[in-house]
Amino acid sequence: MRIRHPISRHAFRLTLVLALAVTGGVVLAQDDQITNQGVTSADSSGSYEVGGIRVDVTAKTAEQARYGGWRIAQRKGWTMLSQRLGGGGGTLSDSALDSIVSGIVVEDEQIGPTRYIARLGVLFSRAKAGALLGVESQSERSGPMLTIPLEYSSGTGAVFEQKTAWQDAWGRFRTGNSTIDYVRPAGTGPDALLLNAGQTGRPTRGWWRTILDQYGAGDVLVPVVHLYREWPGGPIIGAFEARHGPDNHIITRFSLRVGNSDGLPVLLDAGVKRIDDAYQAALKNGMLKADPSLSWRPPTAAVTAPDAGDETPVDTGDTNVITGGTQINLQVDTPGAASVAATESALRGIPGVRSAITTSLALGGVSVVRVAFDGDPAALRPLLEARGWTVVGSGTTLRIRRAGAPSQGGGAPTAPSADNATSG
Repeated sequence: MRIRHPISRHAFRLTLVLALAVTGGVVLAQDDQITNQGVTSADSSGSYEVGGIRVDVTAKTAEQARYGGWRIAQRKGWTMLSQRLGGGGGTLSDSALDSIVSGIVVEDEQIGPTRYIARLGVLFSRAKAGALLGVESQSERSGPMLTIPLEYSSGTGAVFEQKTAWQDAWGRFRTGNSTIDYVRPAGTGPDALLLNAGQTGRPTRGWWRTILDQYGAGDVLVPVVHLYREWPGGPIIGAFEARHGPDNHIITRFSLRVGNSDGLPVLLDAGVKRIDDAYQAALKNGMLKADPSLSWRPPTAAVTAPDAGDETPVDTGDTNVITGGTQINLQVDTPGAASVAATESALRGIPGVRSAITTSLALGGVSVVRVAFDGDPAALRPLLEARGWTVVGSGTTLRIRRAGAPSQGGGAPTAPSADNATSG
């Protein structure tokens, strides 16, 4: 593992991302935004990254030296990228580089009155750089993978329940050169409730399907780190694991060590990189296949349609049910996880309901359950009311709640507008 040496007190934070805004030839820097509530990913734009570029520039002022160092880093970075992608290592003008460079990464930086010494990285726009070098801007990637970074420190596991250094490291990681399509939650809103240390150990597929649908993912990755501190401020050992799927299949294990607590970000960044390499190798070897049980299954009951040439209605024995199925969206209060399963179970018990699946989950609010009903939507209303629900609305979108129960939004429920109705 490459250890980055501490820099002077005038240096910026390690691996701080500086966004480039080129206006009239002036390059401006902006810190990556990291809030107390969550982490904003450093870069998810799919940029090419070239790192480890060393510059040593002298000028009349510190600002001029720094500006000159960035210019040199752009030129060196483009040459290195061109050679890497088979472009021969050609050069471009500074104005052309300004249009394709999307960011500067400061790895080490020392600023003097007239001198600038740094180790930098350069981010190039994948689409623009690929077009100039004649390479495909799109690469074959995995399906969307929900990423849950789990950290164990002092014997306690945490994902988004509290701010962790492991969460920060995954927020800094740039995914542009990876073949894994990481879905990285910000850690805000319901993330701490849905994605916690306990959830990573639950093999039950039903709740996993709900969570993956909520985040638009098809599979789950759980990168894990166990941090062991020999003494306060002293060496830190990180034991890393790359897990895959709800059954926590282990892809790889390894350990890294740094000499003091100041090197923790470096330790975790190196761990993220090695875990990403392991996931990419597993994808290439066919080891990251999605579990079929994580996909929503279509209704198993099949309805045989009458012959197209026979216009005689089919008698089903129930005047309220006709052949075929109607998709109906039910808006229902879900104060907790137990209420979701209870509501789905109750709806499946209604005659004519073939399936009931939560398509939009809002714990503590109003969720949407899609019901496949063998009949006209108007026929479902009396069946719901007979089982204790108050029903508001018409057509294929209904608002239901238990009689006597307070509305989640407060006050009496109102009929949803056709234009504003949530659809699956």
